Amino acid sequence: MAGITGRAEVRYNSHVSVGGKAGVTLSKMSFTPTVPQLMHMGTTFGVSFRYAEERHVGLMVELNFEQRGWKEDFSDTGYEYSRTLNYINIPMLTHIFFGGRRCLGFFNLGPEFAFMLGDSRSANFDVYEYELEPDFPVAHRTLEQLTLDVKKRFDYGITAGAGVEFYLTPKQSIFLEGRYYFGLSNIFPDSKRDTFSASRTWSIQVTLGYNFRIK
Repeated sequence: MAGITGRAEVRYNSHVSVGGKAGVTLSKMSFTPTVPQLMHMGTTFGVSFRYAEERHVGLMVELNFEQRGWKEDFSDTGYEYSRTLNYINIPMLTHIFFGGRRCLGFFNLGPEFAFMLGDSRSANFDVYEYELEPDFPVAHRTLEQLTLDVKKRFDYGITAGAGVEFYLTPKQSIFLEGRYYFGLSNIFPDSKRDTFSASRTWSIQVTLGYNFRIK
């Protein structure tokens, strides 16, 4: 009876944590037809709420600011163009963790919802009169995206990440995470008469964060 009682008393104490993070993003667009691109670098930061009642699985919700976008690849022509898309996003994630008391590995996976606050362009030429630029690469290239306005500001998609968390004290920890996001919503009009049938965002995040266990 004592052995049975001892096993019955073994349980995992649920915990609740809050935290913050900041880092960099690398992003491109998934265009159809394709557009030659380079990685666009931006920033991200946000806060999180994490709850775990099981030994290796929990739930996490975040509120983040993230910069996505793309940079046109004009090869060695000297022309430059980039578009920055500023988002507020809410990932709702399954948090899977494993390891010891001081060091944990983890995976995060789930849907993400986002709203674009605004966007901006950076170019070293007039995007509305690029035909007047000498030797501008117009042949065999889609260029409507240079001037198209964003029509769909709401975005949703799937995000997944992995990282490592180090406990400084029983209640305080720091973590490093890499995460990938793929959007499922188009930012530009996508009817049959429009230029792009797909214009979806995707990004890679690398963030450093801090968590505090409040329960």
